Amino acid sequence: MSDRNINGARSVSASARTEARPPRADAARNREQLLAVATRVFMAAGKEPSMRAIAQEAGVGIATLYRHFPTRESLVDAVYQDQVERLTAGARDLLAEVSPATAMRRWMDLFGDWIATKNGMLDTLLAMIDAGEIAHARTRTELLTALTALLDAGRAAGDLRADVTAEDVAAALIGVFTVAPRPASEARAARLLDLLMDGLRPAR
Repeated sequence: MSDRNINGARSVSASARTEARPPRADAARNREQLLAVATRVFMAAGKEPSMRAIAQEAGVGIATLYRHFPTRESLVDAVYQDQVERLTAGARDLLAEVSPATAMRRWMDLFGDWIATKNGMLDTLLAMIDAGEIAHARTRTELLTALTALLDAGRAAGDLRADVTAEDVAAALIGVFTVAPRPASEARAARLLDLLMDGLRPAR
């Protein structure tokens, strides 16, 4: 083997190690902070905010935001996936901490946050779904699975009705947050969610 080949192999190996290396802790923290700020801005926005507005809210330059999220689509995808993870992991975490009925009610609030965040990035999100860049069907399956876990636990504990499906609850939640969008109608949404919970409890 020639020196040239050996050097080339070393170069590729070093490059592979560099690519596999996880981001520095401070870079990861900065990304998480930007993600949290973007989520908050999307949730409160009446229309899609600009990338510059998100950077300003985070207190960073636009170049810093683009360094972590090179395009609007990459930021929207990161926020969207983070919210879905919060819903799916949230169901498991809540069931480990509180009763199934309480877990269901708190999960409804997480669902409301997800809906509100989607509304602030809807145009980009719909374009990405149409382009196949976001697997909307898979997201729906994941959310229904989380809801089913909550309902199954509630039935086993006698906290929730046995004749309700995950699709029933999802449809009801979409209805609630359509007529009482958050954060503008926070109090009304909370009241409607409490009424929904009353309907999910078994008859005495």
